[in-house]
Amino acid sequence: MFELNEEHRMVALMVEEFAGREIEPVAAENDRLGRFPGQLVEKMGRLGLMGMMVPPEYGGSGASAVSYVLAVEGIAYACPSTAVTMSVNNLVCEPIMRYGTEAQKRGYLPGLATGGTLGAFALTEPGAGSDAASIATRAVRKGGAYVLNGRKVFITNGGYAGVFIVMARTGGAPGAKGMSAFIVESGAPGLIVGKEERKMGLRASNTVEIAFEDCETPAGNLLGGEGDGFRIAMTALDGGRIGIAAQSLGIIRACFDEAVRYSRERRQFGKALARMQAVQWMIADAARDLEAARLLVLHAAHLKDTGAAFTREAAVAKLFASEAANRVAYDALQIHGGYGYVEPSKVERLYRDARVTTIYEGTSEVQRMVIANAVLR
Repeated sequence: MFELNEEHRMVALMVEEFAGREIEPVAAENDRLGRFPGQLVEKMGRLGLMGMMVPPEYGGSGASAVSYVLAVEGIAYACPSTAVTMSVNNLVCEPIMRYGTEAQKRGYLPGLATGGTLGAFALTEPGAGSDAASIATRAVRKGGAYVLNGRKVFITNGGYAGVFIVMARTGGAPGAKGMSAFIVESGAPGLIVGKEERKMGLRASNTVEIAFEDCETPAGNLLGGEGDGFRIAMTALDGGRIGIAAQSLGIIRACFDEAVRYSRERRQFGKALARMQAVQWMIADAARDLEAARLLVLHAAHLKDTGAAFTREAAVAKLFASEAANRVAYDALQIHGGYGYVEPSKVERLYRDARVTTIYEGTSEVQRMVIANAVLR
């Protein structure tokens, strides 16, 4: 295991102070109103949080993956909706950094990294969720452009994004071999942003359906080569899973702190809840999950920083942290009783926010498939 260095500690402290000052006071109202935190995104951009691993020459912070997960955790502690907005933007930066041409990097990364442009990742379709290779959106080369037709759903940031990474089929190859990745700008003719979803949780994050109707993007916006789309998508999702694991970790820590505080304050049967064995066991289980999730998330991020393979470790971290977030949120609400079930209880919001962590960027079932394949290969 490794020790957090000075950079890591400084990032964690900076984010904790920022989140406590700027995000925590408005998180509940943003959730209640379904209000997108646009001003917070701008402030996070100025702090270098929107493109943390982007090199400085492209406008980013040049931070490590470990610093990134500490930042996502700190933002999620205050507001998981704001954390996923930040996480997806960082996810969009990654394939451009890794597979983009120099022109693509210089054209798109500075805006994304500084918060001036928001990014969205468009993979999921009505008939293609966990089975990403079954997407139906098509891209046909016509002269100096590709023409896209199809539909995407559950696109985080989609209603405010200036840049989309879009997966579409090119040529006649079936399955994963026929997928390609494109950069599409929000002003492209034929790109239609549909309805915003009303969600159980993460209500302050933006989730929309988008459609492509003879939507043209320049041929120079092909990311990598034709047929590279599936590899690009899976590489991006490996990093994205670390981000969602870090978001889950923030939820765990917030629920744990709320449960500990309330159990000390609330008295029943003549004594504090914290003195009751049933509650103590819930607190003990939460402490276990918090510690284990933190180590798994930091380990996956550390492997990424060293250049080692981390697909399995990202899946393990995402699986454990997301399921732990749901367990700890459940127990935190149980400890609060009726007061945890009503607004403005923070655990009421966190309980709803936690639920999707086992679904998006790969369900728990998909994570188990990834882990099993790695073990049995």
